[in-house]
Amino acid sequence: MLKKQAHRPAHLLLDNMPYFITASTHKKHPLLNDEIKCQLLLLMQQEFQNFGWQFNHWVILNNHYHIMVYSYKGEDLGKIIGRIHFKSGQFIRKISPNYKHIWWNYWDYCPRNEKDYFIHLNYLFNNPIKHGYVQSLHNYSFSSFHHYFEKQGREALIKQFKQHNSYKTLILDEDEF
Repeated sequence: MLKKQAHRPAHLLLDNMPYFITASTHKKHPLLNDEIKCQLLLLMQQEFQNFGWQFNHWVILNNHYHIMVYSYKGEDLGKIIGRIHFKSGQFIRKISPNYKHIWWNYWDYCPRNEKDYFIHLNYLFNNPIKHGYVQSLHNYSFSSFHHYFEKQGREALIKQFKQHNSYKTLILDEDEF
C-alpha cells in the first residue's frame, strides 16, 4: 500500500490483478460532456495500453467514471492515472476555463474473488441507472455494457445480474464525499 498524503486514499500496487477504479471530478462538477467522455475514453485506453495493462470495462458519467482493468505492474497505477487526469484536465480546461481543479481523486480496489469481481462489474454497468441517467442500460452510450452484452448474450447477463445482485447495496468510499 502507498499513502503519501492524509486526504488521499491508500492504493494497492499489485501485479497481475484485476482492478476496479473510480475517479471523480472536483466537487463532483458535471464537467464530462459527450465530447470529453469520448476523449477521456480514448485517453484511458491508450494510457493503460502504453503500460501493458488490459482495459476491460468502463462507464463514464458527467462527474465520475468507473473502470475495470487488469494490471501488469501495479506500481505503474499512479503514473497511468496521473497521465490520464493531467491530459484530460488540459482538454477540459480548454472547454471550461473557469475550473482550476478538474479531478478530485481516484480509488482502486482489487476484487478478492470471482464473485467480488462480478459484483463490482455489475455495479459499474448499473451506474447510469443508479444515478438516474437512463432506465435501461441499452440507452446509455458511454459504457462497455453494449460490447459485453453482444459478447455474453442476454441470458448470460440476466444470470450474472441475478447471481451477483449485491451490487445493488454496494457502497463505495467515494460515495461519502
